[in-house]
Amino acid sequence: MEKTMKKELNLRNGMVLMAALAGIYLSGCACQQKNPVVLMRTNYGDIKAELYLDKAPVTAGNFLRYVKENRYEDAVFYRVVRADNQPNNKVKIAVLQGGLFEDSNHPAKLPPIRHETTKETGLHHTNGTLSMARWTPGTADSDFSICVGDQPELDFGGKRNPDGQGFAAFGQVIEGMDVVRKIHQLPAEEQTLKPVVKITEIKLVKK
Repeated sequence: MEKTMKKELNLRNGMVLMAALAGIYLSGCACQQKNPVVLMRTNYGDIKAELYLDKAPVTAGNFLRYVKENRYEDAVFYRVVRADNQPNNKVKIAVLQGGLFEDSNHPAKLPPIRHETTKETGLHHTNGTLSMARWTPGTADSDFSICVGDQPELDFGGKRNPDGQGFAAFGQVIEGMDVVRKIHQLPAEEQTLKPVVKITEIKLVKK
């Protein structure tokens, strides 16, 4: 009888342990939701980027809305900032900028969004980071940049913008940085690509 009781006790303890482990596993699965991934097609190749909807919900959510509602049909890469074309700025950066070409009257543009700083999101402007273009804080809408190399001066507290608020990072290139660099080195008049590079499609894809 004593052996039977011990066997039942061990069985019960084993079942409790398995249930606890299953709970931990399921809890972990629920927390690890995948961020959306977008594909940008150009004549120079494809760029795939993860959007940090978990860390920058306002900014990534705005970009995602443009993609889902096909508002980037006229999007182009139009601006390159690199060492040879920013002689009057003491704080140098390297980015490729795209979007609806700063056309404030474009019918596809949505209202500007709240400025979501890197201090708030915990993100940083590293190589391949997607970030929103803006004038003053709270003016970002459709246009975005991709960092070519690490750009800490674009983070909150950085000196690229005199207001010190930095720019709103919201994603990361996971494939196609060679394409970004290729476009970044194309001929430009001052900082404007001549000609601009059409983004033929931006769509949601699986990782």
